[in-house]
Amino acid sequence: MGRFAPTNLDFDDKVILVTGGTGSFGRRFVDAVLTRAKPRKLIVYSRDELKQHEMQIDLAERYGPDRLSAMRFFLGDVRDRERLTLALRGVDIVIHAAALKQVPAAEYNPSECIHTNVLGAENVVWACLTNRVKQVVALSTDKACNPVNLYGATKLASDKTFVAANNLSGDIGTRFSVVRYGNVVGSRGSVAPLFQRLIANGARELPITDPRMTRFWITLDQGVDFVLSSLEIMRGGEIFVPKIPSMKVTDLAAALAPDLPVKVIGIRPGEKLHEMMISVDDARTTLDLGDRYAIEPAFAEYARAPFAGGAGPVPEGFSYTSDSNAEWLTDGALLAMLSESPPPMRRRRATDPE
Repeated sequence: MGRFAPTNLDFDDKVILVTGGTGSFGRRFVDAVLTRAKPRKLIVYSRDELKQHEMQIDLAERYGPDRLSAMRFFLGDVRDRERLTLALRGVDIVIHAAALKQVPAAEYNPSECIHTNVLGAENVVWACLTNRVKQVVALSTDKACNPVNLYGATKLASDKTFVAANNLSGDIGTRFSVVRYGNVVGSRGSVAPLFQRLIANGARELPITDPRMTRFWITLDQGVDFVLSSLEIMRGGEIFVPKIPSMKVTDLAAALAPDLPVKVIGIRPGEKLHEMMISVDDARTTLDLGDRYAIEPAFAEYARAPFAGGAGPVPEGFSYTSDSNAEWLTDGALLAMLSESPPPMRRRRATDPE
């Protein structure tokens, strides 16, 4: 069993919907559910018909049509509240993974990022309450803690929206929680695949924005397991934060290409030197659960049972940052994480058979 592996995944005969289901997380989440459970329906909700088509073909090749009888593919955007409300009819569990995530793109196109990440989050809450969905887990990012870029600010607003939504559910009983974790090794947009691509193309140097930069790292499988295991223990209103290792970006470059020099190109708009997942102010309401932390809601007007197995407060003045982390990633561990990361879905050509 890997880090954060769920112990009692109860998805049999459930109806599950994942927004942004054709993204890196959504695809791996679908794989995990199909191999571990027998849901009544597993719905992918996203706005790109080509990615949905490619995903259907890819899944059919690996699982066969019989295993995919529970799969549903809904076209729609989280910006569209009416469509989202229709899509969530009869759904038990929602995993909200849809977001605009590229930091420079968000800085240049702020209104687009706000419409998807903030107003889209409000639409998800509305649609879940309207349809009496039982459990909702929203994916966040380390950039939502003390944000310096627009992407992080929108995800902080999204986190607050989902946490506060528990106080709106009343006799509906819907429970909302958030998971917040760091950079996913091997995912689209991550620096590791960028370096690997440059190395494969014969690059003579690797671009580094700042030699002091550190980041948290997690694999896609670990991210999916973290969401699933957080779903098992959620009570509503928590922001779950995994205990994961850090690594300097210069060390990452050296692990991938020890003989290549690096070129410092300067920090991009909206970038931090170090990432933070729990601030000193958050620490006042943070519990240590062993393999993760849980930031408790500032106010909760609903019953919340204690965590099974107990939980203790973090120390006074605690913060969780990538540069002061107690766990650091070695070169060997990084390469192992990359080898475990699934390859991206192949983009099919027009000449490929249907």
